[in-house]
Amino acid sequence: MDHSFGQYKVLIVDDDQHILDLLNVVFENEGLSNILNANNGEEALYLLKQQDPDIVLLDVMLPDTDGFTLCNQFRQFTNIPVLFLTAKTSDLAKLQGFNFGGDDYITKPFNPLEVVARVKAQLKRYKDVTPSSSKPSHDFGNFQIDKTSGKLVVDGIRIECPAQEFKLLLYFCNHPNQILSKQKIYRDVWGEFYNGDSTVMVHVRRLREKIEKDPSRPHWIKTVRGLGYIFEDHPTGEKQ
Repeated sequence: MDHSFGQYKVLIVDDDQHILDLLNVVFENEGLSNILNANNGEEALYLLKQQDPDIVLLDVMLPDTDGFTLCNQFRQFTNIPVLFLTAKTSDLAKLQGFNFGGDDYITKPFNPLEVVARVKAQLKRYKDVTPSSSKPSHDFGNFQIDKTSGKLVVDGIRIECPAQEFKLLLYFCNHPNQILSKQKIYRDVWGEFYNGDSTVMVHVRRLREKIEKDPSRPHWIKTVRGLGYIFEDHPTGEKQ
């Protein structure tokens, strides 16, 4: 058993008690014993605000709402990782999940050990982008990214940024003025073998909506047709 994850608090939201019981047992056996359970959206929102979990497993179909809408509400309060659990397997459903601020997408039926592995991977990544560090923040004029607190500030306003988007933005900031293929980005940021364009494209679009004055004509994250993306660190530090 890996006890290094015992400090983390996991919120599981599902109206199927059998799934809750199964995941609770497996998670505890794998060293994640601090588990919160919710059967509906109202309970989930209450626990999110009162218990401050580190990660959420979220069913898409709930009795009082849907997981996509609920995730959008979560993003008003937190940027912790959110992993969708759902029987919907279409690419459109997965894109919806990412569009509403999800960080990963697990289809039912699932292997519970795979769920644990994905949760641990997201927790590691989230911890990596919010370390205790004395290194200065990245400052690009109209937006700043603070690695210590995990904050994104655009034009003086803090913008909530899901963990995976934050890690992708930090990755771009750490690799300025380099053409980065989608395959390389996915491998380095997601830590998995490349599985298609949609995941990277959706996350880049969401970042552009946060940091660009005109997302359709990006100033920072630019597309290099046929090659990938480039984050242009403008030497004059000019604002948009």
